[in-house]
Amino acid sequence: MTEVNGYEQSDREQHIDVLNLESLEPEAEKIIPTGGFGYISGGSEDDWTLAANREAFTHKQIYPRVLSDMDNPDLSTTVFGVNVKTPIMMSPLAAQGLANSQGEKDTARAFAAEGAFMGQSTYSSTSIADTAAAGNGGPQFFQLYMSKDWDFNEALLDEAKKAGVKGIILTADATVDGYREDDIVNDFQFPIPMANLIQFSEASGQGKGIKEIYAAAAQRISPDDVKRIADYSGLPVIVKGIQDPNDADLAIGAGAAGIYVSNHGGRQLNGGPASFDVLPAIAEAVNGRVPVIFDSGVRRGSDVFKALASGADLVAMGRPFVYALALGGAMGVQDALQEINEEFKTVMQLAGTKTIEDVKHAQLADFRY
Repeated sequence: MTEVNGYEQSDREQHIDVLNLESLEPEAEKIIPTGGFGYISGGSEDDWTLAANREAFTHKQIYPRVLSDMDNPDLSTTVFGVNVKTPIMMSPLAAQGLANSQGEKDTARAFAAEGAFMGQSTYSSTSIADTAAAGNGGPQFFQLYMSKDWDFNEALLDEAKKAGVKGIILTADATVDGYREDDIVNDFQFPIPMANLIQFSEASGQGKGIKEIYAAAAQRISPDDVKRIADYSGLPVIVKGIQDPNDADLAIGAGAAGIYVSNHGGRQLNGGPASFDVLPAIAEAVNGRVPVIFDSGVRRGSDVFKALASGADLVAMGRPFVYALALGGAMGVQDALQEINEEFKTVMQLAGTKTIEDVKHAQLADFRY
């Protein structure tokens, strides 16, 4: 363990046994300190939307297909002009140093090794440059929590562009923080500085709660901001937090190069719909104009299949990989990603789908039991 300001970070760097991704959470809870675990695992209010994200995947089923004359499904795909070995990507989950002393650097190493997209957050424990360097050329996105201070935004965008990221994810659903009761119960304040805040502002994030962190973020985000970020950075801008088809149209009209369907893993508006339930309508509204990224509640290979068949181009996950990070560092994250890829590959085979394009054209059943 590494101790920082009284907080014990895991130093584990080892392979782990992964039965499935859901099995990692109770094991990680044993080693991540209570406050950090509550911040990572919790949703908002009574966690209704958090639970609904998992329940929603039971609303659709996958037809088994036989006599398909195929084997060895191919998980590779091309999104935003980038060739990747899997459509599974790392959500830009903040403060991964709460799980492991190497934080986002280890996550980046694992995703690069597996040829997958990595998302890094404004509120990362490691800097944009260090996270990109650890990824050793692997494709990454940078997630911008837009600040009221445009100079700060420019500094982050400059650094992200210099680091070679493939696009900017503008998080639009976190203009204020959701009412996160686990953080209140635990009186949680970030014990570990946030590297980008230290580098580009007078703040560090240390000793503050998420509500205080978000207080510096822009509470007003408009379509004009999408264009402003795109014009300044010269990079594709992906708008994250879309839950309504009308907002997808609004974002694309403003110049968004991608739509990210997400309810922030149930951490923002409690009582909002599960992301998977709104995905098909949003994908229909997008109608192939730009790529669609999806997250919230994904835990199984079958979830990945259903999301792609419902209109997603990339499927992101966050919490399970952070639990793997706590348990085994970069090797643990790589083990977890390999396991979910293998699950997904098995589902593809049993559904008679050879390629990701085949999965996207698969028809899902809609039986309610």
